[in-house]
Amino acid sequence: MLNLTVPDMSCGHCVKVITAAVQALDARAIVETDLASKKVTIDTAADIKAVIAAMTEAGYPPA
Repeated sequence: MLNLTVPDMSCGHCVKVITAAVQALDARAIVETDLASKKVTIDTAADIKAVIAAMTEAGYPPA
């Protein structure tokens, strides 16, 4: 389980892009977001570094 802060996340589009990036690595990943606090919780079997790299590549690097 990853708990990340994503400062650039501000809308539903951001959430969709982040979710798609994570689920491209692990289709069963569960991505929960809180836009108000800019927090993302990810339950995945994928490698943590790969998840962070995918989010960064998608334009939403975690802090």
